Amino acid sequence: MHEFAFVFAGFAVGLVVGLTGVGGGSLMTPLLIFVFGIKPHLAIGTDLLFAAFTKMGGTVSLARARVVDWRIVGQVAAGSIPATLATLYLLQRLGPANPATQTLMTTTLGLALLLTAVATFYKAVRGKAAPTRIAPELIDQATRARHWALPVLFGAVIGSLVTITSVGAGAVGVIVLMLLYPALPLPRIVAADIAHAVPLTLVAGLGHASIGSVDWPLLLKLLAGSLPGIWVGAHLVHKTPDRVIRSLLSLLLAYAGAKLISI
Repeated sequence: MHEFAFVFAGFAVGLVVGLTGVGGGSLMTPLLIFVFGIKPHLAIGTDLLFAAFTKMGGTVSLARARVVDWRIVGQVAAGSIPATLATLYLLQRLGPANPATQTLMTTTLGLALLLTAVATFYKAVRGKAAPTRIAPELIDQATRARHWALPVLFGAVIGSLVTITSVGAGAVGVIVLMLLYPALPLPRIVAADIAHAVPLTLVAGLGHASIGSVDWPLLLKLLAGSLPGIWVGAHLVHKTPDRVIRSLLSLLLAYAGAKLISI
C-alpha cells in the first residue's frame, strides 16, 4: 500500500510543478519527511535525483525551442558546481546520518522553504509585470550581468543551499535571475533556471548517492508518478488561476519551513 502512496505523492508533486513551475524539492522533501517519516538525509538525497530526472525532459524541450540562454547557465554553473562539490565533501566528513548534520539539514531546509515561500509569493504578485518578449538584437546585451562575478556568487550560494536541502533551484533561482537580468523576458529566465537545475541537482544527487543518502527504490516510485503528473499539469496550466495557486503554495511552504525550524 505504501508503494502506491509514493507513486501518488510523485504524481501530486509533478502535477503542481507542471501547473506552476515551482520546484519539486520545495514540495517533495517536506512531504517525505513529514508524511512518510523518511530521514532528512535520505529525503534530500533522493529528492535531488528526483529533481534532476524530472527537469531533464523540460530542458530538452526548451533547448529545442531555442529559449535557453546557455551563457547564463554557464555563468551560474561556474559558481554552483564547485560549491556543490565542496559542500558534498563537508557532508561526507561530518557524516550525513550524524545527529548534528541532521539538525543542520532540517534547520537549513526550514529557512530555504521560508525563502522559497517569499519568492513564490513575489513571483505570483510581480511575475506578470516582467517582460515577456525581447527583440533578437537585444538578447546579447540582456544576457550580460552588471558584473561577471554576480551570477558566479549567486550560483555558489544556490549550489550550497541545494546540496544541503534540495531546495532553492526553482522559485528562489528564478527571482534572483530576474534581479540579475531585468531586461530578459520571464520565459527565458525560467528556461535558464530549469536548464541550470539539471546539472546542479544531478551532481549533488550523485554525490549524495556516493555517501549513501539516496533511496533508489523510493526514487523509482516517485518518478513513476511524477512524470505523468507533470504532463497533465502542463496541459492544464492555461485553465488554472496561476496567482491563486502560487499564493496558496507560498502559505503551505511557509508553514512547512516554520515547522522544520521548530523541530
